[in-house]
Amino acid sequence: MEKKLIQETIQSALVVEGGAMRGIFAAGVLDSFIDNNYRPFDFCIGVSAGSTNLAAWLANQRGRSYKVITDYSCRPEFINFPRFLKGGHWLDLDWLWDITIDEIRIDAETMASQPIPLYVVTTRVDTGRAAYIKATPDNLNELLKASCSVPVAYRHFPRINNEPMTDGGVADSIPVIKAYELGARNITVVLSRPFGYRKTPIRNKWLVRKLLSDFPALYKAMIKRAESYNDAIDFIENPPKDCKITVIAPPESFSVGRITTDPGKLNAGYQLGMEASNIQ
Repeated sequence: MEKKLIQETIQSALVVEGGAMRGIFAAGVLDSFIDNNYRPFDFCIGVSAGSTNLAAWLANQRGRSYKVITDYSCRPEFINFPRFLKGGHWLDLDWLWDITIDEIRIDAETMASQPIPLYVVTTRVDTGRAAYIKATPDNLNELLKASCSVPVAYRHFPRINNEPMTDGGVADSIPVIKAYELGARNITVVLSRPFGYRKTPIRNKWLVRKLLSDFPALYKAMIKRAESYNDAIDFIENPPKDCKITVIAPPESFSVGRITTDPGKLNAGYQLGMEASNIQ
């Protein structure tokens, strides 16, 4: 059972979905938040690219997420399918983390000095269950890396507290239910797909089973991912009576996919996020 992370008095939360390059939309939303000094939240929860977006936002580093997605993440050193076919990483997080830590590091001390805690979602490889871990200056880099570690595409499992972890989106893509369980009754959710999108079950289960044959619990979590995702959408569409949910989602014109590297599409996606921030 997860330990209680925060006090019952916390009422307002910001939840940000991942989605790899689709995170450009949330990058625009959160940069708009910085521009308007908008921080009416008691805590936030991020998944995969959503967690890195939130960390940069909390550190007040406007433009960092935009730079990472539109520059570093588009380089062949990061995305390289031929390398994957030869036994390497399709998405080389080792390279991405090393170069961004060296050249455009998240200011962990500034992030930690402000009052809004960040909880990062990872998936436990051994059990397939979600872990919700508070980010600190000491664990930030490895925690964010673990949350972004897409199984198979990245062949390693970062360790958090000596436990192998992977992409938080496998177990809980949109942790809005967790935010409610932790006490939030006013929840803002930033999605990376147009609102109403429903995830379909994995078609080639046999292939996933083969690729994850050494990790049966992770395989089961992958198979249940669509169900978990759609449960979160159900909750957003029909929240409890004591809960208000505000959704910030890209419009149907949003054309960025998980590994889109087209500069025009990425820039357009960022602008859509800036425009959709709904600051009142």
